[in-house]
Amino acid sequence: MKTEDNKQEEKYSKGSLLEVFLVAFRLGLTSFGGPIAHLGYFHHEYVRKRKWLDERSYADLVALCQFLPGPASSQVGIGIGVIRSGLLGGIMAFLGFTLPSVLALTIFALFVQGFDISSAGWIQGLKIVAVAVVAHAILGMASKLTPDNKRKTIALFAVIITLLWQAVITQVVIIVAAGLVGFWIYREQKAPEISHIHVPISKRFAVICLSIFFGLLFLLPFLRELTSIHWIAMFDSFYRAGSLVFGGGHVVLPLLEREIVPVGWMTEEAFLAGYGATQAVPGPLFTFAAYLGAIMNGWGGALLATVAIFLPAFLLILGTLPFWGALRSNPHIQGALFGVNAAVVGILVAALYHPIWTSSILSPVDFALAAVLFGMLVFWKLPPWTIVLAGAIGGTLINLI
Repeated sequence: MKTEDNKQEEKYSKGSLLEVFLVAFRLGLTSFGGPIAHLGYFHHEYVRKRKWLDERSYADLVALCQFLPGPASSQVGIGIGVIRSGLLGGIMAFLGFTLPSVLALTIFALFVQGFDISSAGWIQGLKIVAVAVVAHAILGMASKLTPDNKRKTIALFAVIITLLWQAVITQVVIIVAAGLVGFWIYREQKAPEISHIHVPISKRFAVICLSIFFGLLFLLPFLRELTSIHWIAMFDSFYRAGSLVFGGGHVVLPLLEREIVPVGWMTEEAFLAGYGATQAVPGPLFTFAAYLGAIMNGWGGALLATVAIFLPAFLLILGTLPFWGALRSNPHIQGALFGVNAAVVGILVAALYHPIWTSSILSPVDFALAAVLFGMLVFWKLPPWTIVLAGAIGGTLINLI
């Protein structure tokens, strides 16, 4: 006789790989608006419409992915694919959701390179789009992640340290320190009630995934120094970005900029233009890596950068799903997460100033365009693709004045 748990596991773990891919592919074509909007699309499609998960299991999965570094919405999609159809289901869900934006951004990068239009007015417009988008992201994140003075103070120190100490390891140090501070300040925090998510992955396999994650994180920098091979250096930079960034696609911007621009792999103008273009496509913001890789090394670079930046997300979600219940029941973990999320807000504020503001707002008319785009996002609630279109047109007009 089947128990209730067995019935639930059977209900949520069976499904064809083609079905998982096609549903995710449709979401990848239509999911505009960033990670928070993606979670809304996922909830409508996977929970309400298809009933692959119940409400409580979906909420727990979202909580896990918010806890982990990397692209939260992509990790939720991977997790749903795993729960539905196992490991291959996770891969199909990932491919379906990311493929449309990867192809679009790779083609855009090759177009930019082939026609040498880096000085065009609409490129400046796309850079100004990045100002409006990141400012909007900061407002939304700050209201949720820094609700009290303790977390506001953590965010303030993160801003100051990020701006005054600009090194490759700065962001890592800030996140670790903020986690320790949150661990101490919120040590009495009550853990939320949890529900059990049925995952067709063994704990042994999960441990292997976590071992690979940490092994690559520490091994790749040494291989980079020993070999001086460009492809290994690229893989290392994008892998670390995907491994160490909390808060989603907007927060990866400063880390990637410090990894790529100073070493001469591309100009800051091309970097910010691609970030602006990324706002015009659906799917995860981490596919910005495909644009960067294509600028550096064509289609091969796009593929390598995409795999490298998303691989940590795969390894972490597969490595933690079987243990999430025990983690969430620990109040100290919740406190550390509070500190980390507050630091993310501070890092994003610093990124808004440099490199985004300092490279994009060069005159009063640039600021005026940024204000209009910001108003379109915040007050008029227009979709992101219209913001990008308006920014490109505005930048062209400014260039003609």
